[in-house]
Amino acid sequence: MTYGEREKIVSADAVLKEAGFTVSDACYSRPSCFDFAARKNSTVIFIKLQTDIGNLSPNDCRELRVISESISAASLLVGEKAREKPLEDDTVYTRYGIVGVTPRTFENIAIHKTEPLVQAGPGGYYVEVDGEALKRKRQELGLSVGEMAEMVGLSRRTLYGYERGMAKASVTAAYSLIATLGIPVAKPLNIFEKSQPQHRCFLTKARDMLARTRLLQKVFRRLARWNIITVRRAPFDFVVSVPEKKMRIIGGVANSNERELSRRINEILSVSRVVQAHPVLITEGQRLLNNEISCIRSEELDRIRNPEDLIASIR
Repeated sequence: MTYGEREKIVSADAVLKEAGFTVSDACYSRPSCFDFAARKNSTVIFIKLQTDIGNLSPNDCRELRVISESISAASLLVGEKAREKPLEDDTVYTRYGIVGVTPRTFENIAIHKTEPLVQAGPGGYYVEVDGEALKRKRQELGLSVGEMAEMVGLSRRTLYGYERGMAKASVTAAYSLIATLGIPVAKPLNIFEKSQPQHRCFLTKARDMLARTRLLQKVFRRLARWNIITVRRAPFDFVVSVPEKKMRIIGGVANSNERELSRRINEILSVSRVVQAHPVLITEGQRLLNNEISCIRSEELDRIRNPEDLIASIR
């Protein structure tokens, strides 16, 4: 990690702590799709600081999204430009399904509770219209959709789409609505909204099964009946969700020759504390001195046949 990257993490950490978030250690024991996790009450976010968000790979975005979905968290990029083009403040961008904002926008949201209204999209900038507020105002004025459309200089079809939440407004159209009606009709954008789980196809699960180490393959086969994901770009190697037990497990697979293992274990513990998950480490047989993390040896994994067995091993 470079000096500049450390400075950015310290700055983002300070913003979150001032806003009342609990923040994990920075994750740099190995390349990671996120830099740290943070929690405030029920809001959990995984944050990646990336100067140029256009340089974040599709695989990193996919892993960040999958991790967030598994943890019921939000995922966020904080950057300054996209493909060398400066990002605008108070605007939300998207990179492969992950939202991104500037450092100033991030600070305004976290500390000053000022949510952005504008989102960048193909061909320009758009605003999410509060269709219910728009419809209420139209009805208060006793106007038909056609009459109001003519008043604000829009087509009837466009205004109908706004009221039904079927279309987004250009920034110009949104300002025209606000100026004409005298009410706020733009919906604030919640960048801390939880990622919605998506259906994972057979090919994705098959790729998980072809995990990069024999031990991780064994873990996946043992836990495949549950909601398990394996990841490559994080301090941990897998996440297991057990909804009926209302618990999540964040697990690492230890390599006896790994030079940064101690640092990585500390990162797993730190992230687990923040996201309120149970940390576990799977090893080929070695015992570790760190007694804060549950250690399961390969031969002990052979005896795990259901969630209760795993939970008992962790506890």
